[in-house]
Amino acid sequence: MPNMLRHEGKWEGTYRHIDRDGTLVDQHEMTTLCEFPAGGEFAYVQHNHLRWTDGRELKRSFGGAFRDGLLRWDTDRFAGYGWETREGVVMLKLDRKDEPGVHFIEMITLGSDNRTRARTWQWFRNGVPFRRTLCDEWRVT
Repeated sequence: MPNMLRHEGKWEGTYRHIDRDGTLVDQHEMTTLCEFPAGGEFAYVQHNHLRWTDGRELKRSFGGAFRDGLLRWDTDRFAGYGWETREGVVMLKLDRKDEPGVHFIEMITLGSDNRTRARTWQWFRNGVPFRRTLCDEWRVT
């Protein structure tokens, strides 16, 4: 996944969760740090710091291992894998362990400036689409 390395660094962004009717159900700001350790258990580590306008905050970190040509995750909240397309688009398929029957497909597209990216999540519950997440991010380091 050579293009995945282009995502290394710190990103700031706005995440909007929208239901099937187009209603905004959640919005928050997030700082995401993407790391590729030179050694150890994980080939990729991500740190997220979510912030809402009402003052709530949440911090989470997780790592993924590279096996069989895929980046794989298995955490307490989700399990799944990532790959990239010929065009360098990063794709993820993640099953939510904390929400049985729920999974999402994520597409991460890096802008040609290497400073911006768009992420789109398609959420499914028992095979039926029920939510979209739209993320606009910019690189800060």
